[in-house]
Amino acid sequence: MVVYVIVCGSPLARDVGTLVDLAHEQQWTVCVVASPDGRKFIDLPRLAAQTGHPVRSQYKNPGDPDVLPPADAMIVAPATVNTVNKLGAGIADTLALGLVVEAIGKGTPVVVMPFTNSAMAAHPAFGENLAKLRTWGVDVLWGDDIMPPFAPTTGDRHLSLFPWHLAIETLRKRQAA
Repeated sequence: MVVYVIVCGSPLARDVGTLVDLAHEQQWTVCVVASPDGRKFIDLPRLAAQTGHPVRSQYKNPGDPDVLPPADAMIVAPATVNTVNKLGAGIADTLALGLVVEAIGKGTPVVVMPFTNSAMAAHPAFGENLAKLRTWGVDVLWGDDIMPPFAPTTGDRHLSLFPWHLAIETLRKRQAA
């Protein structure tokens, strides 16, 4: 089984290797796809070595072969407010978004785990789009019981609290159903 880990532009993205390790423990083949801003936070060579696949962030040229195996599931973590709102609108202006938009359309299991501050989370569009994603069958892991939003400018203090394991547990439950 292949899972694409979609990484967005957040300091939390630096720790995505933790999610890769957890997925490997569950026998998932992992491919990392970064948003353009997500690339700024990750160690591409390290993740490529960890996964055995190149980290992608750009659409391939027409006619070029796919370098990643097809995804059986996707995890968007950390998901930014920008990504959640674009997904809710069906915007596919990056490879990362395009893959998730297509996955939702195909009925591929998708888990979205936002990491954002309380001011960003309070914007009405964010809550509306989380609700919309849920109605489309996306597993949205968000709320005070998952990872409470934190005060603006304090995100770095909360990085170690992010529950990466919940994404893998959610996929495991989907497989068992």
